[in-house]
Amino acid sequence: MNASGYAARPWLAQLSEAQRRPVHPAVSVVHAFRDSAARAPGHPALAYFDGRLTYRETDRLSDSVAGHLVAKGLRRGDRVAIMLQNTPHFVLALLGAWKAGAVVVPLNPMYKSGEVAHVLRDAGVTALICSDRAWEGYLRETAAASALRFALTACERDLQTRDDERVLGFERLPRPADTDDLVAVARAGAAAPADRDPLTTDTALISYTSGTSGAPKGAMNTHANIMVNAERQRTGHPVAEGSAYFALAPLFHITGMVCELAACLTNAGTLVLAYRFHPGVVLDAFAEHRPAYTVGPSTAFMALAADPAATPDHFASFAVISSGGAPLPPALVEKFRARFGPYLRNGYGLTECTAPCASVPPEKEAPVDPVSGTLSVGVPGPDTVVRIVDAQGGEVPFGEQGEIVVRGPQVVPGYWGRPEATAEAFPDGELRTGDIGFMDGDGWLYVVDRKKDMINASGFKVWPREVEDVLYTHPAVREAAVVGVPDAYRGESVKAYVSLRPGATVAPEDLGAYCEERLAAYKYPREVEILPELPKTTSGKILRRELRSRH
Repeated sequence: MNASGYAARPWLAQLSEAQRRPVHPAVSVVHAFRDSAARAPGHPALAYFDGRLTYRETDRLSDSVAGHLVAKGLRRGDRVAIMLQNTPHFVLALLGAWKAGAVVVPLNPMYKSGEVAHVLRDAGVTALICSDRAWEGYLRETAAASALRFALTACERDLQTRDDERVLGFERLPRPADTDDLVAVARAGAAAPADRDPLTTDTALISYTSGTSGAPKGAMNTHANIMVNAERQRTGHPVAEGSAYFALAPLFHITGMVCELAACLTNAGTLVLAYRFHPGVVLDAFAEHRPAYTVGPSTAFMALAADPAATPDHFASFAVISSGGAPLPPALVEKFRARFGPYLRNGYGLTECTAPCASVPPEKEAPVDPVSGTLSVGVPGPDTVVRIVDAQGGEVPFGEQGEIVVRGPQVVPGYWGRPEATAEAFPDGELRTGDIGFMDGDGWLYVVDRKKDMINASGFKVWPREVEDVLYTHPAVREAAVVGVPDAYRGESVKAYVSLRPGATVAPEDLGAYCEERLAAYKYPREVEILPELPKTTSGKILRRELRSRH
């Protein structure tokens, strides 16, 4: 394309001079964390209910975890799986593993035995760090069938004394005899090995994708991939050094790992943790810790807005609230701002590009496409090139839909042990996202939907996002998801699943009629089903595939 197209990077005009500055990280998160510890040794690094760990303490405790792992025979480059909720234990395990020269494999605590077994086997995991309840429940048996050599366990009620029953109401268990206790290991005072610090080119994470098309694959996020986006977060947002960051997204998810944990620790901030998402617990933490930054899926903000206890004061401390990991309906942005004040800043990224590859600059507001009603996910960074291509890989003009492809320093080198999948997804190092979208002439990117989620109704393309965005404008609708279901006449027809706001009532046929008034005849849902809750991943993404399987 000529200089008037993607090569001209029109999005640069949307960025300030500071935001346009290239980022070339020469260190890993471990080194950046140590710099923060040197600048602010007594500042709280981690806050967990009433528990606090300073940077000095967090550095010392994670050193001891690293020393223990090496003493157990962990070699540089070995894989350590971490299967924990948003607790200080996760951070100590992560930093300790990295200081020991290991590659971390984050695991979703909601994984079942078969899912864990696949990852342990596929990544060749040497050590597992998990909760004692998960180990006693099923992980001991799962691990016995793998090549795992040793495990550390943790009671996630440790490192605090409040024991909030809304999320920490589980009983303490006797320490498993066949594992080492993570907190005891951290307090043992072992020294970190001096020769294991990671290089930026080393693989930091093997982050497994959701597996919506076949078995999950492990994206190899390097330390440089993580630091590029962590530095982009630190330098591109008006969040003062030392501020509190609330971990709304799970730390095992790439968004939480990069935009919360890594960005916070490189900014000498306090990472506020609350085990797992519970609207009341989150609102209490906002009031107590007064965070300046958080990021989470749109479904989390829907749940917070639906809590009757939520007030504008809960959100008054925030300099930036970002949304990512799930589509952000324009109606939610406006309803949230009208009720609480802050503007929700959209963003877009994938595991394969280490979280964000586009976001809304702090001084801007995302435009809404006047034709489709889609809210822009923002603009790429100065060192990132996003293009829209057709099925043959050729660039399409601005405003035309195609597949989103990404090139930049945050794009991973490939999938662990999958050369064929790597070649298919990263031709010449450029990520084929599988997402359909378009870019306007000013560089604003719009994500229409996943290619695989497109509905073919009588030969017409229907993108679920467009129907969902209309449903979100209805005052009774809290959550919405649209899928294609088999139809003898049309091939596929549109079905909507919704959950309602507290106290709201509406008939399914009325929601169908509401959409019919606002959409072309082939787009509106022929069937609407109301559910108490829509199925979601622990990172808050609505599971359309599960809804399809219900039908």
